Amino acid sequence: MRSRFSAVALVAALSLLLASCSGSDSGGSDAWTMREPPLTTPWTEQVNTANALPEYPRPQLARPTLDDPTWLNLNGEWQYQPWDGASEIPFGSDLSQRILVPFAPESALSGIQDYSEYALYRTTVEVPAEYTAEGKRVRLNFGAVNHYATVYVNGTEVTQHSGTYDSFGADITEALTESTQEIVVAVHSPIDAENIPVGKQRLNPEGIFYTSASGIWQTVWLEPVEPVSIATLAAVPDADSGSFAVTATYNGDAAGSTVTVEAFADGASVGSASGPADSALTLAVDDPRLWSPEDPFLYTLVATLDSGDSVESYAGLREIAVEQIAGMNRITLNGEQTYLLGTLDQGYWPDGIYTAPTDEALKFDIEQTKELGFNTIRKHIKVEPARWYYWADVLGMMVWQDIPAMTEVRNDQISEDDQANFRDEAVRIVHQLEAAPSIIGWVGFNEGWGQWTVEAAKVVAGDLAEADPSRLVIARSGSNCCLTPGDPYAGDVISWHAYQGPAFPSPDRDRAAIDGEHGGLSLAIEGHSWDGTDMNPYGAVADREALNAGYVENTAALRDWAPSFGMSGSIYTQITDVETEQNGLFTYDRQVQKVDTQIVRQINLETIEAGSAP
Repeated sequence: MRSRFSAVALVAALSLLLASCSGSDSGGSDAWTMREPPLTTPWTEQVNTANALPEYPRPQLARPTLDDPTWLNLNGEWQYQPWDGASEIPFGSDLSQRILVPFAPESALSGIQDYSEYALYRTTVEVPAEYTAEGKRVRLNFGAVNHYATVYVNGTEVTQHSGTYDSFGADITEALTESTQEIVVAVHSPIDAENIPVGKQRLNPEGIFYTSASGIWQTVWLEPVEPVSIATLAAVPDADSGSFAVTATYNGDAAGSTVTVEAFADGASVGSASGPADSALTLAVDDPRLWSPEDPFLYTLVATLDSGDSVESYAGLREIAVEQIAGMNRITLNGEQTYLLGTLDQGYWPDGIYTAPTDEALKFDIEQTKELGFNTIRKHIKVEPARWYYWADVLGMMVWQDIPAMTEVRNDQISEDDQANFRDEAVRIVHQLEAAPSIIGWVGFNEGWGQWTVEAAKVVAGDLAEADPSRLVIARSGSNCCLTPGDPYAGDVISWHAYQGPAFPSPDRDRAAIDGEHGGLSLAIEGHSWDGTDMNPYGAVADREALNAGYVENTAALRDWAPSFGMSGSIYTQITDVETEQNGLFTYDRQVQKVDTQIVRQINLETIEAGSAP
């Protein structure tokens, strides 16, 4: 990693010294206070220092169980201070402001509502004695930090990390003292000033690009683990054989250890497998039950190391593929032709920006998407916290997962190091999410954003397929338009974009075809628009009746014509308004549903039925 920070500088910045003072956590400034968000959601006022995302953040690796995990949530009020990136870090001293972790500083919920390229975070914590008893180790975990982070415990550097969208952690046992522990995180968030994965974040947001989310933006927590412990657990399904290929990685040296994985269905054991910890296990289950949007059944998995570590996870048994049906390549789910009708979902919030205010809010968008009759979500150039995928798994929602793009304005300035960093983070994202049954495919590039050559889409598609051969790959969504024009002739699926559209691509001899984006019918709702703006790039309608009619007309074209073109899916833009875009089926604040549920649901179900018929 490129080092971004100096813990000891020759001269400390005068502003930092003046802002810092020694003392308790209550000094240095007033306590956290929520700022005024441009719009409030139904959950805004539920957020406070005592309940900042209190749910266990990693449902597919809970220790010992998801219902009763052993962990210490570090979300809540931290100290915070803008920094110059070079001055001496004032360990043991208060910082000047208070922030609510894990909300990004740009958000109202953070209490800061401002951006700083460099910043310091500080908190103190009492580690329970049992966390270090009997030789246990203590791990400090971060869901995500934008983009470079250096973490210190009691003045000792314990880890550095670069990457906006993947989780990381460190064993901090050796840095602990017998008293209160001080945690300091130094962050550098260049956003779009560097060629790094950034999605739709911009330092100067406008149009279809939005407010940045610097610093810590996902849950931070501590957990005690055995000296050798399970770090990741993935169960790749084989629907034909009714089994899972289970692999794990470890903290510590697991050589010579044995791991046992047992599967449960509704509390009853239905299969188990044991073997060397460093090898894949084949876990067959009795009377296999497949996962689908109609029946999102999940098996509970319990993995145990002979060293004593035990974790609980879950898995869904399903198969996603491209198969020849009636002479055309079609997407199939569990061997059946299935039309993937979805919405574009960008995962932004007017109060939390990149972070939903509560777990119920995170769940809400998925629930409403399903209620409207969609069976798919395209998670658009953002990676969500693990609990978002948990809800997609539980509720039965298929997901196209985009790899977050680099900015689109410097495609000709992307160095070999930039390319390597992008590819590396993409593969880390795949491995982080590979256990989620809801994810049915990866999208390497969107409309050429951050795509340095036409060939780059083929290269990245190869990376994604190699990292996860069990899912589909779209090398480039919107191959018919926009930047770096040209079809890379790679991946499993052709994706075209058309506004208002829809687009009607056909499969080729190797790939299925979908409409990757269309629609965008815009309707501003007074009192529920971001800063009073009304940005309608794809065409406005007069009122809700016109929006209902326009949506039905747009989707009926897919119902009537997509089957003859051999299409396997389509993505409507979008589920909610986002900042200046007013083309959602809901307003940005989730306070107003713009369309009639029954009208939209009816045409959606008709379209899925027509597109799923052989």
